[in-house]
Amino acid sequence: MERILILDFGSQYTMLIARRIREMNVYCDIVPFNKIPAISPDVKGIILSGSPSSVRAENAPQPDLSGVPADLPILGICYGAQWLAWKFGGEVTSSGSREYGRAKLSVKDKGDDLMKDIPEESQVWMSHGDTITALPSNYKVIASTASVANAAFRVEGRPVWGIQFHAEVHHSEFGKQILRNYVLGICGCAGSWTPASFIESTVASLREQIGSDKVVLGLSGGVDSSVAALLLHKAIGAQLHCIFVDSGLLRKDEFTSVLASYKGMGLNVKGVEASERFLGDLKGITEPEAKRKAIGRDFVEVFNAEAEKIQDVRWLAQGTIYPDVIESSAVPGASATIKSHHNVGGLPKDMKLKVVEPLRLLFKDEVRRVGAALGLDPEILGRHPFPGPGLGIRVLGEVTPEKVAILQEADAIYISALKRWNLYNGIWQAGTILLPIKSVGVMGDERTYEYTIALRAVTSVDGMTADWVHLPYDFMAEVSDTIVRGVKGVNRVVYDICSKPPATIEWE
Repeated sequence: MERILILDFGSQYTMLIARRIREMNVYCDIVPFNKIPAISPDVKGIILSGSPSSVRAENAPQPDLSGVPADLPILGICYGAQWLAWKFGGEVTSSGSREYGRAKLSVKDKGDDLMKDIPEESQVWMSHGDTITALPSNYKVIASTASVANAAFRVEGRPVWGIQFHAEVHHSEFGKQILRNYVLGICGCAGSWTPASFIESTVASLREQIGSDKVVLGLSGGVDSSVAALLLHKAIGAQLHCIFVDSGLLRKDEFTSVLASYKGMGLNVKGVEASERFLGDLKGITEPEAKRKAIGRDFVEVFNAEAEKIQDVRWLAQGTIYPDVIESSAVPGASATIKSHHNVGGLPKDMKLKVVEPLRLLFKDEVRRVGAALGLDPEILGRHPFPGPGLGIRVLGEVTPEKVAILQEADAIYISALKRWNLYNGIWQAGTILLPIKSVGVMGDERTYEYTIALRAVTSVDGMTADWVHLPYDFMAEVSDTIVRGVKGVNRVVYDICSKPPATIEWE
């Protein structure tokens, strides 16, 4: 499988570079700059990412490229370009040429392979404090901006290029074309990494890896675990044993509806009703982290107890996806992410099961495409991300059966309205939050003192950043009125208009 290797120097845009390459149906790996693997024949090119660091700093990231073949194409982006210039005799300074935001790129060498089909002038996105003020003698300028003469260059006699702008962001008008020129043109990638090819190769790999062993998988009702289950089912059939736990913190009627969908797909699934245990163990707990730990502990113990009932299980399957893999080895800096606070935690270390992760190469949108190719139920395939602790972190403060029931009713009204108004599929994630406060209201001739429901809806690509959705006023009026009239215990509805950052998508 041909691939591009991306060396991560801590840029906030590193994952976006990978996404742009994956959009070309070319596989790519992100690896820390100081953990470069042996360069195998399937590696067709190497990209050096940006970084919040300065190449002149004492502790600046310094990759060892001594093991990279001289004929392997290299592209440095921002810090990567500055390092390529500085390392081999150029000058990088921090004075006089700082550039942030939009800039006008002027192509100086229209015959260069990296600048193929790029207009003589176009908009690009800059984000750098340092700049290359002098290039090594064998480097050639191929593009400039008004304030940065060496905005793009190539090394004469070697397939090495550098650009001081971010081609991967959408603000760079022809950035995708520049990356296509590098990946498909200069590196010669065929662009054959499709959902169908991924399924074919993954199923064959799973069969070889697992053999005749049994595998246990915890299903959540979400996209990742469901697609992982279908891949494994396609590879090993009845050897896969799935467990779906009802914590009492799922959405309204979700346990029965999702369980029916799984069985309709031919999966071997056991549903475990454990809501009384989860809700009982949450009694009196108000601190968010303590709630997550309690929910995670109960899930692990319930799952483990059920898994032990299956004889001769050798493997634990997980729905780990590529952002999770990147997070676990992120380079310190702007790319170091806040670990997803809605995970419920791992399984006990003493389970003595080998781990298999069929989706660890994929981004979320790629998981959805693979799921569609596998015929996953559209209701599950299009489902918004849902936190592992479920409604336990959407009931702020202490979680009680009464509060969960209130939130389930309000959530059902909100989500069904989004679908009815054809808004659901255009939203990354939507949900309701029950606030731990009561306010005064008036219903009929009586004063009320009841809870407030907050509505949340955001757009995003991968959940790392998000913006709030501008829902129609008429829609919000309908949802608010329906919730207040139909959900006993609620007399006020508000809408969250904070983006991420500074807020998070979930409230706890």
